[in-house]
Amino acid sequence: MPRLESFWDTVNPVSLALLPLSLLFASAVAVRRILYRVGLRRVQRSTAPVLVVGNLTVGGTGKTPLVIWLADYLRGRGWRPGIVARGYGGRARFWPQQVRSDSDPAMVGDEAVLLAAATRCPVCVGPDRPAAVAALLEHTDIDLVLSDDGLQHYALGRDLEIAVIDGRRRLGNGFMLPAGPLREPASRLRAADLVVANGPVGPGEYAMSLQRPRVRELRADRVVQLAEFAGCRVHAVAGIGNPLRFFELLTDAGVQIEAHPFPDHHVFRATDLVFDDGLPILMTAKDAVKCRRILCRDCWVVDISVQPDDAFIRRLETALQDIVDGQKIT
Repeated sequence: MPRLESFWDTVNPVSLALLPLSLLFASAVAVRRILYRVGLRRVQRSTAPVLVVGNLTVGGTGKTPLVIWLADYLRGRGWRPGIVARGYGGRARFWPQQVRSDSDPAMVGDEAVLLAAATRCPVCVGPDRPAAVAALLEHTDIDLVLSDDGLQHYALGRDLEIAVIDGRRRLGNGFMLPAGPLREPASRLRAADLVVANGPVGPGEYAMSLQRPRVRELRADRVVQLAEFAGCRVHAVAGIGNPLRFFELLTDAGVQIEAHPFPDHHVFRATDLVFDDGLPILMTAKDAVKCRRILCRDCWVVDISVQPDDAFIRRLETALQDIVDGQKIT
């Protein structure tokens, strides 16, 4: 049976049938935002600047690689960034949770462990974003907060909003959940300070390009270039929001793949990585943090990094200076 997401790219009988539910969802979203605007729900401000990176659509757009780039860039500019996230999929009994690179993804979520490992920044997760920020400020010496996937978390006050969209899929059929992929109406993008496209760029958007991927063994230190797999047949494993993007990355590099898509945040078992043909297995870095305790033969991790364009960097620098000066970006 086709998954619901397969109907989100076009206007079709299924998406049209779901439109009444989308209207109800849109109404609830609008009322919630108004409550924060008029002060009936509290927006909690932090003593440190907060930069929110998020998206309008369900599924992967590339926001996590951008958060990783931002953490590295900000540290190079003299900031001490920390990261907060939802900890989606984590089963910890108490929140917020501080996250290290060796934390258990089952407890704190796979993306949080990936962020801690890739950025070497303090990371704290929990459903209450302001509480996670407060915990970071209490236990670390950070002076700036990056909120991963926090665009819709209005309880957390923010100094800068960065919205990331998939340049190819754009906003799908333009409908809100469940008839389409949108968490908020498309007009919400106009309120974001910067809109970054992962792929083809539209008017008023900044470009973000993928860099040459690094490929490393899951349970060893060997690192190679993706080009070494060109012409080879492999099993491509992806439990992310948009597995197709990962598969296309491999095929564009000349890799012949047997595609194995899994649901986002899938909890991998050893049987998921057992194949009878002896071919190498390539997976995303997000999946790797859940598979590192699994005995896996010939498993490789494709580390993806991004580079925003110069116009984005100039705009970011202006925004940071405005934040330092206590000014609001226009």
